[in-house]
Amino acid sequence: MSGPAAGPGSAGVGRGEPVQRGNVLTRIGAGELGSLRVIVGLAVIWIIFQVANDRFLSSVNLSNLMLQITAVATISIGVVLVLLLGEIDLSVGAVSGLAAGVMAVLSVKHGLSPWLAILAGLATGALIGAFNGIMVTAFQVPSFVVTLAGLLGWQGALLAVLGSTGTINLPPSPITDLTSTFFSVEVGWILGLATIAAFALAAVLKRRARIGAGLSPGPLAGMIVRLAATAVAVLAAVAILNDDRGVPLAAVIMLVLMAIFTFITERLRFGRHIFAVGGNEEAARRAGINTKGVKVAVFTLASTLAAAGGILAASRLLAVNQDSGGGDLLLLAIAGPVIAGTSLFGGRGFVFSALLGALVIGSISNGMDLLALESSVKFMVTGAVLLIAVTVDAATRRKRAASA
Repeated sequence: MSGPAAGPGSAGVGRGEPVQRGNVLTRIGAGELGSLRVIVGLAVIWIIFQVANDRFLSSVNLSNLMLQITAVATISIGVVLVLLLGEIDLSVGAVSGLAAGVMAVLSVKHGLSPWLAILAGLATGALIGAFNGIMVTAFQVPSFVVTLAGLLGWQGALLAVLGSTGTINLPPSPITDLTSTFFSVEVGWILGLATIAAFALAAVLKRRARIGAGLSPGPLAGMIVRLAATAVAVLAAVAILNDDRGVPLAAVIMLVLMAIFTFITERLRFGRHIFAVGGNEEAARRAGINTKGVKVAVFTLASTLAAAGGILAASRLLAVNQDSGGGDLLLLAIAGPVIAGTSLFGGRGFVFSALLGALVIGSISNGMDLLALESSVKFMVTGAVLLIAVTVDAATRRKRAASA
């Protein structure tokens, strides 16, 4: 059974895999240090676009970039969970649009409380996810087929929900506040320091747990370096956002969700079961894991997170229309985690790859927008980046198999 990759705190080194000796370049080529590889790539992308357009790294543009990726990154969290199972969900884009449509219709047309409308949208996603999971487990229909059908069917459901209106504009309300609320400078710094403290606490607890289990905790210096790098990144992000409008509530929501699901996948038994099923489903079943229950739960969570992403997207655009959840949203939601190191073959990945991948894809899209490139070029470049990432994933998987 292949070991899963750890979260950001371990720089992508596979949890449960032996750390190979050798230089950094060799370890990156073998699929370790996946996060470092993505971060270096992101830095290169930022440098290229900054040279091409000196507005790219301005606080205004980086703040807009953060808002642009929140919806995609939120959807990608659920995509990561599904990919860890070795499954695929092609319906997340359509589900995000339908959930946003349900929310908008209930809130605007029927006068339902915005908070209840949001809950209804999330419940829509959860029901669809449970349906997907049941079809995959009870009827043994491949997830590709089930969710491909959903890609078409839920888009039709969105058209039916919107009716002849076509577009529903969202008036100022708690729904639009989700992406239009920015925290003060002081609150922003408090949130940044709290994030750093949470990372430090998680790293210490993980190290103590490994020592208590009789496992090697790894070099202390490495943990300190990772925490220092995380602190610098967080403080720099807060400073940049504070220089514009402040830390956005939408970004906080996204990061909290990522922290929750990182905890679930790396610390709870349910998370270990996800990795086990994705690594070898038959072995997991023989070990007593309820593989069908795990799959239904993961598909339910994935569609619920897709609904949350759709609600955030509607909040930012101030409207829901017939194209909500369409376009390149599905491509971006799946491409991001794969680019950042989550395997398409199951059993290897980490939740924060959703953020790293969204940053890579979002930066490329944002930079090309600043350069006024045509949509055709954007699609071709994004597709090429995805193909390269999948090729690298397949190559590192073969290296692991050969060295096993």
